[in-house]
Amino acid sequence: IGGCDGAEWSRNYYTDLADMTPDDSVILTLGCAKNRFIRNDKLRNATLVNGLPRVLDMGQCNDAYSAIVVAKELSKALGCDINDLPLSLALSHLEQKAAAVLLTLLHLGVKNIRLGPKLPAFISPNVLQILQKEYNLMPVSENPQDDLALMMSSEHKGNCSVRV
Repeated sequence: IGGCDGAEWSRNYYTDLADMTPDDSVILTLGCAKNRFIRNDKLRNATLVNGLPRVLDMGQCNDAYSAIVVAKELSKALGCDINDLPLSLALSHLEQKAAAVLLTLLHLGVKNIRLGPKLPAFISPNVLQILQKEYNLMPVSENPQDDLALMMSSEHKGNCSVRV
């Protein structure tokens, strides 16, 4: 989960998404979004059965490379492509830094990215059609629960299994 819900407390898509994640999942986060959800009762000090923290903070938006390195190293360790990891990306687009993160991910061939709360102005309908076809880029929906169900579905989890 990268980016932020913004200063508007009524906009809480990424906070709700984090809160709805299963107890056996890990959230790699970067950007300001974490400032809302790392303090909620469900995720504060939450760990997996092996003691690994459920929320791994990769830093601010400018530190997106750290999250990319973690995903790439995990894929190497498991002997699979980064797009075969059971990994879902939910990015918030509010400013230019987020555009740089998105373009970096696309350059690296990362697929299945959910972007919102609104698509950037530079993604015209024609550009969106190409990004959907080539990278399966998706706008987030109005309902994080629906998006999470799709993220956790067996068809989206990839061909690489991870056990913790």
